[in-house]
Amino acid sequence: MRKRAAFTLIEIMISVFILLLLMLLAVPSLSGVMADHRLHRSLDAFNRLVVQAQNLSINERRPYLLVWEKGEIELRPESFAKGHQEQPTALLDMREGDVYTLKLSEALTKKPPAEWIFWPSGNCEPAIVGYEGTEGTWTARYSALTARGALIAYATK
Repeated sequence: MRKRAAFTLIEIMISVFILLLLMLLAVPSLSGVMADHRLHRSLDAFNRLVVQAQNLSINERRPYLLVWEKGEIELRPESFAKGHQEQPTALLDMREGDVYTLKLSEALTKKPPAEWIFWPSGNCEPAIVGYEGTEGTWTARYSALTARGALIAYATK
């Protein structure tokens, strides 16, 4: 009688158990990576809107606003020419549960409207923008000279 080299049922069961254990450990880590990716995507989308506002204000030589409306942030000119339809130039749609906040640190009034201005020179009003969503939170401080944001807080849930 020759002995065949093979795995026993016990060895296979132990291997499957170890694989399942590794999978259980990896899934929470993977979900954290996905949440971080979605959180970073929200920051990138907002920064693209900021760059678009700055570019339009320079190219068209007129002020543009980012206006916080219910459920969205609108990019639009500060004033519309006669006969032009008052339509936003671009929108940042928010998903359910997303909240973007605007704090104008240099505003002259205590409760300024939720409007962030970009002047034809390319400068903007200094601002602090915050985001809170299902995947986490971030806060960025935007420079008046460059309109570029610097993260001051970032946390995934």
